[in-house]
This record gives sequence, structure tokens and C-alpha cells, in this order.
Amino acid sequence: MLAQQKQEIVALFQAALAPIVAGTDLSPNVVLERPRDPSHGDIACNIAMQLSKPLKTNPRELATRLVAALLADPKAQGLVESADVAGPGFINLRVAASAKQSVVRSVLQQGTAFGSGASGNGHHVIIEFVSANPTGPLHVGHGRQAALGDALSSLFESQGHQVTREFYYNDAGVQIATLATSVQARARGFKPGDAEWPESAYNGDYIADIAADFLAKKTVSASDGQPATASGNVDDIESIRRFAVTYLRNEQDQDLQAFGVRFDNYYLESSLYTDGKVEAAVQALIDAGVTYEQDGALWLKTTDYGDDKDRVMRKSDGTYTYFVPDVAYHIQKFKRGFDQAINVQGSDHHGTIARVRAGLQAVNIGIPQGYPDYVLHKMVTVMKNGEEVKISKRAGSYVTVRDLIEWSGNGDVTRGRDAVRFFLISRKADTEFVFDVDVALATNDENPVYYVQYAHARICSALANWGGDVAQLANADLSPLTNAHESGLLAKLSAYPEMLQRALVELGPHQVAFYLRDLAADLHSYYFAHKWLLDDDEPTKLARLALAAAIRQVLRNGLALIGVSAPEKM
Repeated sequence: MLAQQKQEIVALFQAALAPIVAGTDLSPNVVLERPRDPSHGDIACNIAMQLSKPLKTNPRELATRLVAALLADPKAQGLVESADVAGPGFINLRVAASAKQSVVRSVLQQGTAFGSGASGNGHHVIIEFVSANPTGPLHVGHGRQAALGDALSSLFESQGHQVTREFYYNDAGVQIATLATSVQARARGFKPGDAEWPESAYNGDYIADIAADFLAKKTVSASDGQPATASGNVDDIESIRRFAVTYLRNEQDQDLQAFGVRFDNYYLESSLYTDGKVEAAVQALIDAGVTYEQDGALWLKTTDYGDDKDRVMRKSDGTYTYFVPDVAYHIQKFKRGFDQAINVQGSDHHGTIARVRAGLQAVNIGIPQGYPDYVLHKMVTVMKNGEEVKISKRAGSYVTVRDLIEWSGNGDVTRGRDAVRFFLISRKADTEFVFDVDVALATNDENPVYYVQYAHARICSALANWGGDVAQLANADLSPLTNAHESGLLAKLSAYPEMLQRALVELGPHQVAFYLRDLAADLHSYYFAHKWLLDDDEPTKLARLALAAAIRQVLRNGLALIGVSAPEKM
């Protein structure tokens, strides 16, 4: 049922309740639910049971009065087919067939806007995802973040939120120093296994590529930064560091471009230090009286904010622990005007949540509790040819996003990107996931993205064979859509906007993939049971084609939200 129809039924209940609660201080909140057993009806409401005690009335008697008043209301005509009382006082409603069928017309009239809403009302949201250290190519975990973050961003945008996609570059710290010494060792002619090779060095072939380009004094540039020209001097560690970081940022840009993911802004961790933001955050916490000195270190009283123990901010050697720049960064997010901040990160970041939020509360500048929100994802295991794939020759120790796209598309970038994107959001983020490349390459119902895309292509083929004007189907007589398959499909289409709202609130874009698979399954089943173009009854054929066209539109809308194409032929 569409949201507007739900609102109309809620209004019917409120009108029926008005004379009953008149003279009391009761303000009934009417909640409509879907019955667990579809045979009970389309909508269930327990308002009579809620009000029976304060009104000192038998719930079944109250429910009976409400049903009578509701059905007598002229506004119920064409919307409510029947209503009855069940059990101790549940009210079950059946929605009129014409009201259910109207979703087809709504979809065809609204097109790409169907499912979109304005609940965000310009609410500013920043969604940070991927945020990889520029020390190597993007791995599969980064790919899962990219798929989740981009789908979540599109989901928020579809509901009227103003979204900023941000990539936070961890371009400061020990790992960057390790990158520089790794490239320096390669530039000096050493390789993994040599006695001179640093024990902590990165071993992938990409280190050799960076070293060769550094010696050739090449110039590289990243998406938002200044170009870096290599000095070619193997003793110039600062030039090596700057060149290597820019080189890998460029590589990651290419990975993201292949994946079809864009960002609105890039934020460098190093800027928090150079601009004095880290020092300012630390001083603000000191001034707030929530720190103390012990054993030569500066501590934050995170236990005052629900953490299991206080945390060191500044170590005895004067360096900061890794959560301190995170606090400074999120202070800047809040000051930049973002009402909501969402971080899509690996589950290994779980330990930082309490201390970052504690730091943000402790500065006492009005940051709401629970800021930022986190979507934490678990590991992805890659299987190929029946075996787990653990390393990539180029990366040295892990499978890269580009590997996965190439394998899953068998040379077709679009096909590979579609498969990787769909697969990586097709499970809840907090569940481990096995990515089977063989399944991604399959052209049968075992491959979920193929199954959904084929449903779209199947409808395109049927409409093309029909040869009529699809736009005219919005005016088709929909009354023939009465069988069980059609009723189920109508209900599924009506549930699409509600599903999007639920996915947004729960920060769960996987629900879009779940929905698309279910809708595709229902479509395929319907197709085999009722060959639309073989029906001799013209009104029935047109009604079914209109339903099919609406399903195609919703499939297309849902696939677009998660960054997957909707091919017309397969």
C-alpha cells in the first residue's frame, strides 16, 4: 500500500475515534501493520486494545464501533473493501482492489521519481567511506566500503537529504613512513628476500613500479592535489614519500573510477596537523577539564562518557594516539554544518567508536550524542575455481578491487562492476561474506545480479514484441489484475517506497538488494504462469503489460540506487 493510502486510512481511524475520545485527554496514535497471515487481510490495527483500558471499555466492543464508523465514512469508499474484528480486538482491513492496482499508475506516472521522498528536507549528511591509507591499491574490503557507502549516499539523496561523499586520506603516520622506505629500498635495487630489504616493507609489485617511475623523475597527480614530480634522488626520502603517496592516490582514483564511485570531497589527515586542528582539539579538551596527566602521558576521561577505561591521548614521547586526529576531524565535520555524519568502516574500527564519541561530547560545543553514526562491515572472502584466493601478485598480500572487477566481468568492465557492486551490498554489513567469482560469472538464477537484470531485460523484450506505446499503459484499465500473482506483485511494488525509508533509518542498503531479488523472483514466476502476449483478451493483456512496465521501472530505480546497470538485452 502506498504511503498516501496509509495516511488516508489513518485519517479514517482518527475520524472514527474523535467522538469516542471527545472530553478525554487521550491522543490516540494509530499504527497500521501488515498481518502475519495474509489471509487475515491487508492491514491490521490494535488501537482498540490500546484504548480499552483508559476508556474502561471492552476492546472487542470498541473495535466493533470503530469498524462500523470507518465503513460508514464516505471517504472509505474505493479505499477499504471490508473490515472485521478478530481475536481480543484486532481490526483487520482489506484494501479495495482498485486502490491496490493504483500503484501501477503511480509508478508509470512518476517514473524515476517513484520511491523518492522529501523526508530529508535538506538535512545535511556527510558519508565518509573507503578512506584508505595511500599505501597500496584498494583491496576487497575497501570495495565493500565503496559499494555500501555509495549506495547509502544515493539512498539518502533519494529521500531529500543533501549528501556529501567524503574520502579521508590517512596520509600521516607510521604506514606512510614505511611506504617511503619500501620505495627507497626498491629504488636502491633491493627486493623482498634480500638481506637489505626492510622487515616491515610492503612487498607488492606496485612498490617496484613506483620506484621505477621515481627514478625516471616522472610527474603524477591525484584527483584533488598538487602534482608531484620525483627528484630521482634515492636519498631524498621526503621526495619519495610525496611522490609515492600521490602515485597511490592516483591509483586509488583509477580503482574508484573503474568501480563507478565518485566523491565530492577529499580530506587529508595531514591537514589536521598542519592547520593546527589536532592541537586545537587537544587544547579544547584540556580547557574543558576532562584530561589529566599520568606517567608522562595525557589522558582523556572517556569513562565519564561510557567507555570501559580512560584513554591515552598524547603518549610520553609527545606523539598522539590514533583516535585523537579522529576527534579533531569529526569536530570539523560538525563545524562544517553536517547534521549527521556516517562512517562506513571495517569492523576493526569498533574499538574507536566509544572514545571518538567521548571526545566529541567532552569538547562541549553542542555535538549531539551518538555523533557520528557507524556502519561497520566484516571481512570478504574471495573464492575462484572452488578455492579461496588470498593474494594478488600486484598487491602482494590481498585481492584488489580491480582484480575482482576483471575476474567477475571476464573482460567486460560494466558486467564486472555490476556483479561486484551488487554482491558486496547483498548481505548486511556486519555479516561475513563469501564472494564467489564463479557465481558472479554464471548466467543462471544462482547469480543474483544476473537474475535481477534478466527480469528487467525480459520485460523490455516483452514490451518491444508488443510494439505499442508504453506511455499509454499509464492509462490502461487495471481492473483485470486480480489473480494471486498479480496481487503479490502489486503489494511488492507498493512496498518499495517504505522499504527505502526503512533502509535509510537502519543504514542498511542491503535491503535494496534483498527487495530487488524478491521482486525479480516474483516477476519470473508470474511470467511463466501468465504469458502476457499470448492472452487473447486485449484488456487483460494491456493491464498485465502495464504491470510489467511498472515492475521494470522499479527494478531500474532500485538498480540505479546501488550503482548497477539495467540492461535491456541479455
